[in-house]
Order: sequence, then structure tokens, then C-alpha cells
Amino acid sequence: MNTLRLQLRFLVPLVLTLIAAAYLAVPLMDRLTLRWFSRDLNLRGSLVTKTLSDSIAEGLQEPGSSRMQSLFNRVVQDERLVGIGLCSLDGELLRRSPGFPRSLTCAKAEVIGQQDEPQIRIEGGPAHVGFYPVTDENGPIAQLILLQDLSFVEHRSQDTQKYLIILIAGLGGIIALITVVVAQLSWRGWVSGARALLRGEGLISPLMSSAAPELAPFAADLRARLRDLEDEYRRSLGPETEWNPERLRALLRSQLRGDQLIVVANREPYIHDKVGDEIVVKRPASGLVTAVEPLLRACSGTWIAHGSGTADAEVVDAHDRVLVPPGKDEYTLRRLWLSEEEEKGYYYGFANEGLWPLCHVAHVRPVFRESDWEHYRAVNQRFADAVVAEARSEDPVVLVQDYHFALLPAMIRKKLPRATILTFWHIPWPNPESFGICPWRQEILEGMLGSTILGFHTRFHCKNFIETVDRYLEARIEHEHSTISFHDDSTFVESYPISIEWPTEQTQAAWLPVAQCRQNVLARLGLPPDHRIAIGVDRFDYTKGILERIHAVERLLEKHPEWIGQFSFVQIAAPSRGSLEEYKSFQERIHALTARVNQRFGREGYQPVHLLAVHHDQAALYELYRAADACMVTSLHDGMNLVCKEFVAARDDERGVLILSRFAGAAREMSQALIVNPYHVEETADALHRSLTMPEAEQRERMASLRMTVREFNVYRWAGRMLTDAGRWRLRERIEARVQRHQPDLTT
Repeated sequence: MNTLRLQLRFLVPLVLTLIAAAYLAVPLMDRLTLRWFSRDLNLRGSLVTKTLSDSIAEGLQEPGSSRMQSLFNRVVQDERLVGIGLCSLDGELLRRSPGFPRSLTCAKAEVIGQQDEPQIRIEGGPAHVGFYPVTDENGPIAQLILLQDLSFVEHRSQDTQKYLIILIAGLGGIIALITVVVAQLSWRGWVSGARALLRGEGLISPLMSSAAPELAPFAADLRARLRDLEDEYRRSLGPETEWNPERLRALLRSQLRGDQLIVVANREPYIHDKVGDEIVVKRPASGLVTAVEPLLRACSGTWIAHGSGTADAEVVDAHDRVLVPPGKDEYTLRRLWLSEEEEKGYYYGFANEGLWPLCHVAHVRPVFRESDWEHYRAVNQRFADAVVAEARSEDPVVLVQDYHFALLPAMIRKKLPRATILTFWHIPWPNPESFGICPWRQEILEGMLGSTILGFHTRFHCKNFIETVDRYLEARIEHEHSTISFHDDSTFVESYPISIEWPTEQTQAAWLPVAQCRQNVLARLGLPPDHRIAIGVDRFDYTKGILERIHAVERLLEKHPEWIGQFSFVQIAAPSRGSLEEYKSFQERIHALTARVNQRFGREGYQPVHLLAVHHDQAALYELYRAADACMVTSLHDGMNLVCKEFVAARDDERGVLILSRFAGAAREMSQALIVNPYHVEETADALHRSLTMPEAEQRERMASLRMTVREFNVYRWAGRMLTDAGRWRLRERIEARVQRHQPDLTT
């Protein structure tokens, strides 16, 4: 039945086409046939006229003679000639045969004879009208009208139509028969080939020789489509299943079973500090530590980092290793020691005076020094050597973190070519023009392309990186699949938006009620119970938009003076990189602006801006989050910014309003926040006023949606997606290696 339907799809259009062709061809053939016969009759008429010219000339010299009439009577005895008329040069009809129509005058015959189809219809049927000059040696002497029978033309036209229709019908029958046979054979071949493809032939194994060769392009397209579906399926997993440490461990057991995991980061997960005569272990607040540590615990992996604690060197063994977490000893922390000069050049110099402002559009000029670059390259090489030393196999999984190690992937690849290297760039990536000012742009790009997988926070940053490579390196780029091939190695460039650990039930149970948090914060700041507050939590960094934020607070108080004495802004600004001149200058500007705004709008017992330039632990920050009416995250340029997600996670009362910069990567996920342009002071001030006057119902709607987003797209999902891609990539490489072992040796 399916085959018949397939054949009808060919036959029905074919029949309709043939009918249309016959309908158009028959009238065309009639017209062409008539023209051909008209031309033949004109030639025949000319010959008859020339033959009769002498007799007509003699008859005209004897007007009373009956010789001319007898001549005409004899001539019309021809079965094709039905009538003859003789006209004078003046247009007078002189003689005519018995069958010549009386109504046909010389003038009328002359007009008809000049037409494309010179014919008239007489009693016996259609007749061709020919108007020919009769001449002698002195020139024209008369005009001869010949009427020739056209009925035979109609008979021949009918025969032509009959034969044409028979030809078209026969041709259609032959084509239909061929079509049915070919369709039947093709259908069987395609069904057989499709079944072969569904069995995997041509996809993960060569297509069998019995299959139709034309299926090879189809197999290639199907492979590409399966790859696209694989990407879509991977993306669809996130919101449906909550990621947690247990799921990460299960993923590790299923996809990276037996594989060694090595993490390289500048920051270490545990810091040993000397406090008096005792050694105290500190665990810095870090989303990276939260996400990756469950994996290291599950596989007894290794974390390589710069040892920065005052007692770090006292607790390591002879190979600079220490087992962590303290008391559980589940994975290894390998520490590297940097001299003060190395740290100044590698960390404070090239990384934070060069790459940091280069990658952030914050209008701060990057500083590039040759000495800083040399330290940066040397430290990267030391970390690469440490990875090679810690690797227990030729193909470990290595997670390289952030802009401190742009050269590290290629250095590892050189020593461990089979390693799976995942590099995550935690800050934005600039456009090609901005990145082009870096004197060592080519070395940095080549270093990063040593990665198997290269991750950024957003697709926009991925696009910028791919365009940068396209501008400055000779590499093959597959935009459809976000892969870059350079020096026979492929790098998959993908977006992995980082997030935070969603608070557990035990953590949330330990929180003070929102009312208590609010009371504690207001009392600590010396503010009345009904006072409204907005907060900002950042490092003291010029990319965070702190200056623009305070200007917006100032503008709010100008436009809405009713908030003076009723509202205060609290800025937590943790000191950062204070040894750098740019940061010192920035901190001085913030302090000066804060003092000016407080002097302008402050009064006894009230100041509109509270600048707290000290470190706050996680518990103190969450207390501030739960106490605030609004949280301002107005970064001038940020890879993601996790403060906004921490604020949302802390608000289990579904109250509070988030004001978020459109230039932070989080803005692409958290559209229910009030999105602002931090450079537009008026817009930010209006958003702040709206947050302070927003109805509770609207606050609940926005916050509930934001909390659902942050909970589903948490930090475990970020790590899980990267490791899932790594596991799939390693599986693909192993399959390709097995396939290559079975390939025939072409050199023999």
C-alpha cells in the first residue's frame, strides 16, 4: 500500500503534465500545419499564374472571344482549384469561373490575400485566397484570383491530432511503466539502506557494500543531525533534574570511571595559617571549591594550587603534598611555592594589571611589562610540570581554572598529548580589536587552544573568542559545532554559566529569621527599625560599578528627597589588590565620593551611604542579604557575578528586589531582576526607587522565579555539564582509536 502511494505521487503529476502538454500542443500543431499548407498553396498559385499568363494576355487582346472563359473552365476542373477570377489593373472583375463567389470583389480579394491566413469560407468549405499579378513582356496587365480548396488541410490536421495524441499517450505509458519499476526498486533499496543506517552501519561502522551508495551523503547528514540532537539533549537535561553532589559522584562513576582528575587553580581549597602557636585550617568561600571538591573526594584526585597560607609549608610532605579535608584525607592538595618577585610579576603584574583590564570593558588601560610576561610564562610552566608529575596515567582529566593559566593547556598538551584538558575562563573575553593590543596575543591563544574543552560564562564570550582566533591565528573553525582545529588538535568552545551551591535544608534551618536579621543589621548600623536599606557586596574593584552605584544613590535622593532620612545604602567592599596603583586610586575616589554624598544629604544620626571596607564571612553576608530591601549588582563588565545569585538564594521569604547590570553575565539568566545600564545614572536611580516602592505581590512573583532559576542552574550543574562533555569527548577519542587499529595499513 505504501509503495502504491509512492508510485501515485509520481504518476498523478505525470498524467496531469501529459494532458496539459496535449492540450497546448494540438492547437499549436493546427496553426503550424495551416501555415505550412498556405505557403505551399501560394507557391502553387504562382506557378498556375505563370502558366496561364500567355493565354490570359492573348485573351485580353480579344475581349469578345470565349477562349478565356473556356480556359478558366478547364483549369477549375482540378480538384484543388475551386474558383478563378480575373481583375483588371483598375480592380474590375473581368472574368470568373462558375464556382467563383459573386460576393468576392477584386478589392476584397486583394485585402484577404495579404493576411497571414488568407482564407474565406464558401459553400463547399474553407478556401485559400491567392491574389497574383499577370504579366507580359511589358509588365503587369491584370490580376488573377485563385481560390484553392482547404478541406483536405482539415482532414490532415485531424489525422495529425490523432497521431499526436497516440504518441503522447504511448510515451506517457512507457514513462509510467519505467517510473513504477524504478520506484519499486528504489523503495526496496532505500528501505534496505535505511535499515542498515538504523543498525549503525555508516554511522559508527562503514556502510555495507550491499547498501545503496547514494545513502552515503544521507549517512553523513544523519551523523551531523545526531550530533546536533546530542547537544540539544544535553542542554535539556539541566532544568529537569536537580544537580547535587550525589549526582556529580554518580556521573563520575559512570562516565569518568577510573580516570584521574587533576584541578589546577591559583586559589587552594584549604589554607593553613599560623595563629599564635597553633595552625588553623581555613576553607575560603568559593563556588569553584564547592563544585569541584565532591569530584576530587570521589576519585581521590589532586588539586594543584599556590600555597599562600602562613603555615602551608609546615604541613606538607617532602613532595609538597597534603591530604585534605583535614581528618578525612580524601584527596591530595599539591602546593607550589612562589617567590615574592614571581607572585608580583605573575599574579599582580601580568594577570591583574594586564589580562584583567584587557578582558573587562571598564576603560582602565592594561599594563604589559616584559618582565611580568616572563614570570607569567615561567609560573605556568611550573604548574604544567606539576601536573605531569602528579599524573598517574597518560590521559588524566585536567581542570584548568581562570586567566592565571592561559598558557598552561598547551604546556600540558605537549607533555601529555592524550590528556583531556578542560579550561574555564571565569572572566569575560573581549572582542578581537580590544584583545589585539596584547603584545603576546598569539602565544595566549595558542596556549588556550591546547584545551580539549574551553568554557566561558556566556555564548557571547564564546563568540568573541572564536572571532579572536579567526582574526589572529590560522585555524579551521566550525561555527556550527563551536570547534576550533589548530595544529591537528580540536578544541570545543562552549558556554557553562557558573553558579552557586543552593543552600541545603540544614543550612537554611540555621539561618536567623528575616525579621531578626533585619533587626540585627539596623541596630549594628545605628538605624531605626523602619529604615529602608539597599546593599552592594563586591571586592574593591573598578569593574564592579561601585562608583556608578553611589552616584545613582545620590541622584535618587535628588529626585526623591522624601527618602532622605528614610533610606540608606550599605556597600560591602572587601579590600583587594591594594598594592596596585590603579586599585589604590580607585579606593581613594570611592572614599571621597562617599564622604561628599554623606556631607550633602547626611544629618545628625543619619548618613545615606555606609561604606564597609572590611572582609565579611559568609554568615555575615547572608544576614545582610536577608535584611536588605534591595540588592544592587551594577558591574560595568562581569563574567557572571555570583552576588546576585547569593542574594536570591538567601531570600526564602521571597521578598527583596534585585537590581542587575545588563553587562553582567547573570543578566542573561535572571531576566526577572530589574535590568539596568550602570552607566545611565538616571535609569539606575529610577530602578532603585522602583525597588523601594514595589508591591509585595510583585516582589514575590519576581523572587520566586529567580529562586527557581538559581536552584536548577546551580554550581553542580555547571561542573556536571563540563564533565559530561569531557566524558563524551574521551569516549569518542577511544572509539576513534579502536577504529584506527582496525583500519588496513595503507602503506603496505
